[in-house]
This record gives sequence, C-alpha cells and structure tokens, in this order.
Amino acid sequence: MLRLKEKYIKEVVPAMQEKFGYKNIMQVPKLVKIVINMGLGEIKENPKAIESATADIKTITGQAPIITKAKKSVAAFKLREGMNIGLKVTLREDRMYAFADKLMNIALPRIRDFHGVPANSFDGRGNYAIGVREQLIFPEIEYDKVDRVRGMDIAFVTTANTDEEAKEFLKLMGMPFEK
Repeated sequence: MLRLKEKYIKEVVPAMQEKFGYKNIMQVPKLVKIVINMGLGEIKENPKAIESATADIKTITGQAPIITKAKKSVAAFKLREGMNIGLKVTLREDRMYAFADKLMNIALPRIRDFHGVPANSFDGRGNYAIGVREQLIFPEIEYDKVDRVRGMDIAFVTTANTDEEAKEFLKLMGMPFEK
C-alpha cells in the first residue's frame, strides 16, 4: 500500500541528491501534505448536494472532509458571509501516500484523451496544483450512484524551494507530466 513511500526512500532520494548535489538527505524535497478542495456552487439551489459530495470525498480519500464557508458576501453570486460553499480534506502521512499512488497510477490514466498533467501549474515555491473535472475517475466511485459530476482541486505541498526541484521530485515519484 505504501509503495510510493518506499519508492521515495530507495529511488527518489538518491536521484535528487545526484542531480541537485544535496549534501544531506534532509535537503531532499518531500511531500508534506495533499489538500483536496471541492467547490459546491449548486448548494444554494440543492442543499442536499453537500451530503452526496461529502460521501464522495470520504470514499475517495478515506477521511471525512470539513465544510468551507464563504469569507465575504458577494451579491453577484448571491453569496452571504458564512454560507457553506465547499469541502476540503488535508491528507498527511500514510493516507497522503496512498492517495498520491492511487491518483498517479489509477485515476489519472482513466481520464479520456489523457496526455499527462500540465507542467506549468507550480506556484513558484515548489507546490503543485491540479484540477480534476470529474470524481468518476476514481475506482471507488460507482457511476450509477453519482447524482452529479463534480470536479476538485488537488494541491501537492512539498518542501522543495524551487519549481524545478518540485517538478523533478514529482516526476521521480511518478507524476505523469505532459511531454
């Protein structure tokens, strides 16, 4: 189950030390956490949407999400401060590695016409974000039980100092970047 963690220790660390000339093993970037965010715009019309979205995220990650609330009122979106607008899960340690392994090796290749994830979605500080259009790519989700297709944002937070280090680190971990 923790193939990715073992791969990090046996393959990624030596390769990163060789390429970037790290003198100490602690300088090698590592994965800190994975944050999964699902915005629920339809919650104003359908208050039950939060229950099905919560069940989907719980099934995918194995962890219960927290409900995110609006920080400001926005009249154009008919949004008031404090309204429920989404769900968020922060994965760390074993669950993080299990989710990353499942995402890279099972879910992403199931996307129709998949040619790799974009290589320009780094934030300048070594973190990577990817958007997924539908939750159906995860094997745990049963197509017949889905009430609505929802997308989600997945952010990989690393200890890398630059985007170049983070990209190499994620590539060695198995992230399928576009060529």
